Amino acid sequence: MTVGKRVFTKRKLANPEIVKGFAGIPASNIGDAFERIGCMDPRIKLMSNPEGVSWSGNALTIKSRGGDNLLIHYVLERVAVEGDFLIVSNEGCPTRSVIGQNMACSMESLKLAGIVIDGPIRDLDAIKNMALPVYATGACPGGPSKDGPGEINVPLACGNIMINPGDVIVGDQDGICVIPRQEAANILEKARIKFEADQAGLARAKAGTNYNHKWAGELAKMGFEIIDDCYTC
Repeated sequence: MTVGKRVFTKRKLANPEIVKGFAGIPASNIGDAFERIGCMDPRIKLMSNPEGVSWSGNALTIKSRGGDNLLIHYVLERVAVEGDFLIVSNEGCPTRSVIGQNMACSMESLKLAGIVIDGPIRDLDAIKNMALPVYATGACPGGPSKDGPGEINVPLACGNIMINPGDVIVGDQDGICVIPRQEAANILEKARIKFEADQAGLARAKAGTNYNHKWAGELAKMGFEIIDDCYTC
């Protein structure tokens, strides 16, 4: 095989019902469910306007040279299927946008779950109103090259998180969570429990009963001194 110019057409995927089960659960609850180690860097932000609480899909990974979108075009032509969440490792190139309105419209027509790019997009005036979840570091008018090299469906890093082909991707207004495919069922169960607990806590907060000496007790355990006086020097 020619490393740097490889296209793997197959991936191992999580159970489709498990993938769908993540949709609607906030990314924060999902991240908390596996020790907060799978959330992407906040420099990667939601740039569009999808409906709903959160959106999930199967990771289709694209490893590209900085500022090059050759393999994104190929994926849209030959590889991507409904429900895929494209993950583009663009070497963090800040001056070349790798997708614009036309490519985003193609993704919508394919019914993709979304796209995450560790670089900028362009045509923001159109993309910001689209229902397709589009995550990027920002916007830049500079266009891409189409020369390669790159690889499809290989492990890569995006937003300081490692992603394998077929991992479960969940995005919401806060950002992106990456769930290892092999752990998806277990993490979904924990995320649902976390979500229910969080909703109960929200109800207590709205009722003004969320603080019931819990944190005072924690400080006491840690040996904090509570001084009923002003600080003087």
